[in-house]
Parts: sequence; C-alpha cells; structure tokens
Amino acid sequence: MHEDYSAVKNLQLEMNNDVPLRDEVFNTLRRAILNGELLPGKRLVEAALANRLGVSRTPVREAIKRLESEGLVRIIDRKGAEVAGITGEQLRDVLEVRLALEELAGELACKRMNQKNLVQLKKMNEKFVKMINDESTSAFEIAKADAQFHSVIYDATNNKRLIQMVKDFSQQMYRYRLEHIKELEDRQVLVREHESIIAAISARDVAMAREAIREHISMQEKAIVSKLKER
Repeated sequence: MHEDYSAVKNLQLEMNNDVPLRDEVFNTLRRAILNGELLPGKRLVEAALANRLGVSRTPVREAIKRLESEGLVRIIDRKGAEVAGITGEQLRDVLEVRLALEELAGELACKRMNQKNLVQLKKMNEKFVKMINDESTSAFEIAKADAQFHSVIYDATNNKRLIQMVKDFSQQMYRYRLEHIKELEDRQVLVREHESIIAAISARDVAMAREAIREHISMQEKAIVSKLKER
C-alpha cells in the first residue's frame, strides 16, 4: 500500500553537517509527530518516507526503531509501523517515573543549590514568563523553556546519575509536557507553579518543594486525561 506524505509540509531534512544523517532523519520524524503533522494512526512506510526525505531506507528504519523506544511509534503485526496515540496507561507510567525523579531532584536542590544556581533558576523563569505573556510564542517554544527551567534544578543536585537518568527519560516526558501546554487555556498556571517551586527551593523547604512539584505534575496529568476522555 502506497503512503503519501506530500501534504506534510515540514517533513524535510535540515541537513546540518555536524549532525549524522540518521539523527537528522530521526529528529525530522520526531518533530513531525510531536507537532501534530504526523497524526496518531498514520502509517510510517520506510520506502515512502525515504523517498520523501531523499535518503535510503536504512536511516528511516533506524529512526522508526528509536521512535518506537520513545513510545512515539508502535509496530503492528502484518501492518507495520504507525504513529502511536497517547493512552491513559502510557501517561500514568511516564508521569509516575517523572514524579519520582522530580521529587528527588527538588529535595536535593533544596540541600545543594548554591546562590549562582538560584539566580540562574530565577532568570530562566523570567524568560519563561516573557514567553508565556507573548501570545505569539508557540507551545513548542514554551515546552522547551519549561524543560530548561527544570534542567537548572537537575543540574543543581550535583548527582550525575540522576542527571543522566533524567536526560535518558527526557524525550518521553517531552511529549506529555507539550500536550499539556497545548491544552492549557490559562498558561499563567505554569508560571504560578514555577514560582511555588522557586519559593520552596529558596526557603530550603523540602516538604514544600515536594508538594509544589507534585502539584505541577498532577495538573499536567489531569489536563491530558481530561482531553483523552473527550476523544
């Protein structure tokens, strides 16, 4: 069965000489899935995608395998690969892991964050606020800024194992972070949640930090689950 990708306008390689071709193909397909250009249920046919991107089938095959490991693609017997939808079970699994990592990071940041880290966290949030207040800012840009805010907290833990675990898991978290931002009617909620986290870490209050982080992630889960029920 022939699959047509001509309508997917941004399905093209950026061709950065510093990035291996296999990574370019992966990043291109991943971006198309996350921004909704390749919708859940859309078949991913190696030959057709290779033709559309102007590459051989090998990097496309590798990209599809990587996307499957992130939960963005699923392989169906006798049908092949297709873009995976978001299920309540997947959401729960990812957010349970994220909550554990974030709570630990918040606790360690309360104990170890120095003044330089704290200033950086506040500056990152100021940037985030400006983006939230600018109606032209896309959900993708906001999601990236939100991830950068949390990265400051991770780095402040000085726990290399934790930082690596978060890095390995970050791509799976990103999809749900993006979906949450897309569905929010009032994005100022995110600002208030960030401010609660900053206040807790500034006060070195572990219990308050854990509570602020739980609230932050709980709101994300509620918003996405509500949307899933509508579907």
